[in-house]
Amino acid sequence: MRPTRRSCKALCALALALGLLAGCGKDPAMEKHEKQLFAMDTVMLLTVYGDGYEAALDAAVDTINGLAADLDPEKEGGSLRTLNAGAGGPVAVSADCVAVLDTALDVWAETGGALDPALYPVIKAWGFTTGEYRVPEQTELDALLAEKDTGAIAIDCSTVTMPAGMELSLGAVAKGYAAQKAAEAMAAAGAEHAILSLGGNVQTLGETRPDGKPWQVAVTDPSDTGAYVGTLSVGQTAVVTSGGYQRYFDEDGKRYIHILDPATGRPADNDLLSVTVVTADGARADALSTALFVLGSEGALDYAAAHEDVDLVLITKDGRVIVTAGLREGFAEAGEGYTYEYE
Repeated sequence: MRPTRRSCKALCALALALGLLAGCGKDPAMEKHEKQLFAMDTVMLLTVYGDGYEAALDAAVDTINGLAADLDPEKEGGSLRTLNAGAGGPVAVSADCVAVLDTALDVWAETGGALDPALYPVIKAWGFTTGEYRVPEQTELDALLAEKDTGAIAIDCSTVTMPAGMELSLGAVAKGYAAQKAAEAMAAAGAEHAILSLGGNVQTLGETRPDGKPWQVAVTDPSDTGAYVGTLSVGQTAVVTSGGYQRYFDEDGKRYIHILDPATGRPADNDLLSVTVVTADGARADALSTALFVLGSEGALDYAAAHEDVDLVLITKDGRVIVTAGLREGFAEAGEGYTYEYE
């Protein structure tokens, strides 16, 4: 059941632009301008075309940095840190925090809890927040899981209330939201064509590149992150990938990935290596990429079949690349050793 809410109003290895505007000449509208930054624990590359690029890039950087501070559960003064500290009573948070949490809770409800924003104590127990990795005992994880009650989180305009003892993390949604808001900030500053790569999150601005051709986004090969299994031709949209290869640690010969199954508190273990989600809303794409990874290929495909606005590229452990119908015409195969299937 979806938690109670009352709304006042209702250089990333994963993906890259390929061959953008080669040989475009000196037309200022075709000139590419880039800015790199590090935020939200990842390297980001912002690319914009045409005049007025400085204002557009500055607007995007300011947006990302502001959201990074506001949505970091360990950042003093940020909305999420304040919310976690005030669990047990109503806490006023930013509109951005409400929007990201609202998306996370929607996906939590839609996917049977495959994405859970209340998993932060479990994430900390594994050491994924500090890099001091450890493998917790199942009894410890069970105790932490028993303390959360995601369905009891209530949103009332700019106020969030959740049970005492709970702590939230919005890391599975925040980068997608930041990419979308940064693209909007670029547009407000006058940009018409841009592509933003925030770790595993790509957001495009403009239905085409300045030369009128579709944006090209590559889907990384999880077994060789310097290669890719194919490229997607897309318009203005979000393309977000989640996979166990992106962050993990090894202990006693076993690999532990950062994507945790909320049902067990342990790393998701199914037939998938990665999930790429293509849909218009960046925050939703980000949240779904994690949730659908947890569900496995069958659950992910069932979700996409029921939601016409969501398309997927799934890469499985047995060497299959599964592409849903909406991407078939725009997907170009590029990997070796894979079997390609089209829904």
